[in-house]
Amino acid sequence: MPDIASRAVALAASLPLATSFASEPREMMRSPYGLTAVEGLSVGHHTLEEKPTGCTVILAEDGAVASVDVRGGGPATRETDLLDPSAMVQEVHAIVLTGGSAYGLDVAGGVMQFLEERAVGFGIGGGVVPIVPAAALFDLPIADMFHLRPGPDCGYRAAAAAGPGPVAEGNVGAGAGATVGKLRGSQRGMKGGLGTASIRLPDGLVVAALAAVNPLGDVVDPETGRVVAGVRTEDGRALADARTLLRSGAPLEPARPGHNTVLGVVATNAALSQAQARKMAQMAQDGLARAIFPSHTPFDGDTVFALATGRHESAPNLTVIGGLAAEVLSAAIVRGALEARGIPGYPAARDLRER
Repeated sequence: MPDIASRAVALAASLPLATSFASEPREMMRSPYGLTAVEGLSVGHHTLEEKPTGCTVILAEDGAVASVDVRGGGPATRETDLLDPSAMVQEVHAIVLTGGSAYGLDVAGGVMQFLEERAVGFGIGGGVVPIVPAAALFDLPIADMFHLRPGPDCGYRAAAAAGPGPVAEGNVGAGAGATVGKLRGSQRGMKGGLGTASIRLPDGLVVAALAAVNPLGDVVDPETGRVVAGVRTEDGRALADARTLLRSGAPLEPARPGHNTVLGVVATNAALSQAQARKMAQMAQDGLARAIFPSHTPFDGDTVFALATGRHESAPNLTVIGGLAAEVLSAAIVRGALEARGIPGYPAARDLRER
């Protein structure tokens, strides 16, 4: 009988796993606003000019019920314990996504300062404490780990730049130093980025997502099953397809925990409890798994926050909201790859398409 590796190779060769580039996400996801289609949320970026890194801030100055779901094996997070439904605080005033690995979590301090100056936060005595959970992705080799990473000033600037209008995508904010497809080492990876998407139902329900795309694995368009960006072939001119590599039994480059991650935020205008928001985040992780292969590895820090502003008056249907959250998150991830621009050593999806 053929050995397991031989059968895996034969199976991989027989399956229609195309490596050409996908079409754009479906029409209903192409809102010019993305996450800010949810009224009450604003988004701002600050991108460092010297090296590709930065941060993205989502403001909810009127407060939003929030929770989180962490499934990667190497997360870098701050204040996520507050988002457990058993915790006293139920609402947040901002979410931070940042580069710089754990160092970048200091960005949240600048956002807190910005909100405190505006008396936005959890009321205590004669002041406020802004609730600002954060998650970081690993882009230190891209951004020069010893000399440049986002800090409090970056967070303050991103918060000051936040607005309710269209959200910039690609090499901005937390997506500035993002890369994808590192199963065969960073030298065969590609540029990732930041993407956003939303959907509005006829009754006014809005579900939206924003993602900073920096995974170990490939980005795959769930609509077509095709790889958008990921590990490249040895000559660097085409996509190797991580699914084929894993099925073949080919050796993979040793990876380090925490060097990769997808950071996501899903949001809705529905009124959810914190327990319901957590379920929304958990269901949204399915969208991450559809768009990233492999996902939730020991070497990724995959983290998804959920926000609910409560401005939609109808009783929430969590099955609908969670299902749509998964769909818009996968669309945002695909957009993050499609909107990225190449940097030295890391071509983007658009670069391979143009060859």
